[in-house]
Amino acid sequence: MQRLSSQLQQSSTPPELASLIDVIAVACKDIAFRLQQGAMSGILGSAGEENVQGETQKKLDVISNDLLKDYLLSSGTVRALASEEEESIVAGNDKGGYLVAFDPLDGSSNIDINSMVGTIFSIFDAPATDVVSEQDFLQPGRNQAAAGYVLYGPSVMLVLSTGKGVQMYTLDQRIGEFVLTVEKVAIARDTKEFAINMSNQRFWAEPMQSYIADLLAGSDGPRQKNFNMRWVAAMVADVHRILCRGGLFTYPWDNREPDKAGKLRLMYEANPMGMLVEQAGGSAYTDTGPILDVQPEQIHQRVPVILGAANEVAACLGYHTE
Repeated sequence: MQRLSSQLQQSSTPPELASLIDVIAVACKDIAFRLQQGAMSGILGSAGEENVQGETQKKLDVISNDLLKDYLLSSGTVRALASEEEESIVAGNDKGGYLVAFDPLDGSSNIDINSMVGTIFSIFDAPATDVVSEQDFLQPGRNQAAAGYVLYGPSVMLVLSTGKGVQMYTLDQRIGEFVLTVEKVAIARDTKEFAINMSNQRFWAEPMQSYIADLLAGSDGPRQKNFNMRWVAAMVADVHRILCRGGLFTYPWDNREPDKAGKLRLMYEANPMGMLVEQAGGSAYTDTGPILDVQPEQIHQRVPVILGAANEVAACLGYHTE
């Protein structure tokens, strides 16, 4: 089986980008080891603080964020980084060729119940300017040089795109390396499966209310087929399922905080997942247009998300345009 480093070399990935991806993979192996130790390593429970998003941090949120920062900043390849857990960008090597945005531990509410969590990352080319600012991160997702995630599940998997399709790698615990296990991921255009947090239904806008109601009506409703619903409470796990067997994932706007466009962060979640889904033949949209075409206004911007099987995404969007 082909190792990550050799597969990147074979696909003509620029050497500095390949080196950066390898650094992220090493950092995620470290996070995976700590997760596997569970309560024995003192990682469970709350850190007793809130992050910049106003969310209560878990201990492993803080640990994962610090680990990724340390690895990335010491790599020499990163000009600056932005994290969901950091208020502002963090400067790196002034000769580094890349900007990295990441969610160090997506789905951290699952940690204490030993369920799936993951690390999501997005990589952009660094600007040619002498000084990097937050403005340099505010690029549409189309500009991503690479994107991916590491899923910490029964096996540890790295899912990656450098703009040439999507590959899946599995961590071989015997040799401590990620090895290629799926060379070309493809999402079927049609599906009978969707993922959404149904507990929020009463807060959604009318188009999403109507769309989900028609899915739930099954073969007796206007869609004339039965749908299954899945929800893991970690975007990384729900998107992984779509990449493996198809489906649709959505986290729509709701009226509890009407001034926020959605719950998920554009830079740390929607953009990297949008790139992976599009590269695998799926679609990734907000309720008004492609996620990867959104011009960010600030690094912690939120957006509604509808992604997955292309025909089902189109069907959902149809409710929003009628």
